[in-house]
Amino acid sequence: MPEAHVRPDLGGLRIDAHKRGAQNAGKGIAIGFFVLLVALVIVGGVYAYVHQTPSVQVATVDAPDTGPQALLNASGYVTPQRRATVAAKITGRVTGVFFTEGMYVHKGFVLATLDDSDTERALASAIADRNATQASILDLQVQLKNAQIELHRAQELRTAGIQTQEALDNATMAENSLRAKIDYAQEQVHAADARVKEAQQAVDNCIIGAPFDGIIVSKDAQVGEMVSPISAGGGFTRTGIATIVDMASNEIEVDVNENYIARVKPGQEVTAVLDAYPDWKIPCRVRTIIPTADRQKATVEVRIAFDKLDPRILPDMGVKVTFLGEEDKLAKKAPARVMVPQSAVRDEGGQKIVFLVNGDHVERHAVKVGTASGAQTQILAGLAPGDTVVVGGPTDLKDGEAVAIKR
Repeated sequence: MPEAHVRPDLGGLRIDAHKRGAQNAGKGIAIGFFVLLVALVIVGGVYAYVHQTPSVQVATVDAPDTGPQALLNASGYVTPQRRATVAAKITGRVTGVFFTEGMYVHKGFVLATLDDSDTERALASAIADRNATQASILDLQVQLKNAQIELHRAQELRTAGIQTQEALDNATMAENSLRAKIDYAQEQVHAADARVKEAQQAVDNCIIGAPFDGIIVSKDAQVGEMVSPISAGGGFTRTGIATIVDMASNEIEVDVNENYIARVKPGQEVTAVLDAYPDWKIPCRVRTIIPTADRQKATVEVRIAFDKLDPRILPDMGVKVTFLGEEDKLAKKAPARVMVPQSAVRDEGGQKIVFLVNGDHVERHAVKVGTASGAQTQILAGLAPGDTVVVGGPTDLKDGEAVAIKR
């Protein structure tokens, strides 16, 4: 008997209405919690943003400068009053060099020696000539003594009438001649002494010494080179041995435009700043004003002396100087005028204000503004030296608002 066809029961897949309602309710609760969580996050973020503490940058009010005011600026160089390129007085070959750059030497220190073999021989020859002349004087003195005896005998014989007048005259002439020869020989000895000294000077010129106390800044010759007091050309002959600088004579040399030279006076206070040490202000004074102008540059040379020398000050260093005027006595009696960065001053309805930092909040202060100098503004009233002002932050700061200071 054939099997009966079995139909699938689709009703088993049907969801009960009671169960379907429970599932929908669970999904709705989950969505509701999610929406509530997102809303809380958004509300919290907005609240934190609205109530966050603004950050500000601050600066300290500078005390006023009550010292002398700058009248004039100029640039120049450090130059020593005493600088010497030491050279030989004669032409010769260098046989010894006894210094190095940077060495401190005293006056008379032997810097170098030249070949003195020729000058030593010339000195020996001059001494020999002098000695020979001195020896000839001894021979003439013996002859003079004998001539004096002959003259005495001739005088006695002539008195006795035995000898003629001619013989007496000849004896007198012989004695006088020997005296003249001795005087001539003595003068020759003096001339020989002068030649000896000249030869000795030539020997001494082969020794080259320091002319004053100072530091060697340049070594210009080596052993074996030829040196000469005059340039021989060709580049094979040196004209100098060394360059010495007296560091104790360092000063500043500047050129001042002749239109402003009336502002400069001897003894005037000057502040110098070396290009090598831009943060070091060196007190100086005007030493002298050279009484002539340079028609090409329309400038007048001014020499400035350091109040106190320092080993860091070296010749030929670049330097900028500021000529200072006398301190304003009336300004010292006036209220203190402080300087603040221009960014600290705000305009509020035509009135200038600043925000002072007091603890963890700011206070609004009205101020009276003076002249501006670079990035600084002068405050005539409303601030005191040492106050802390806001120089950067929100534009909508309010009086008494809490702030956080950026470090």
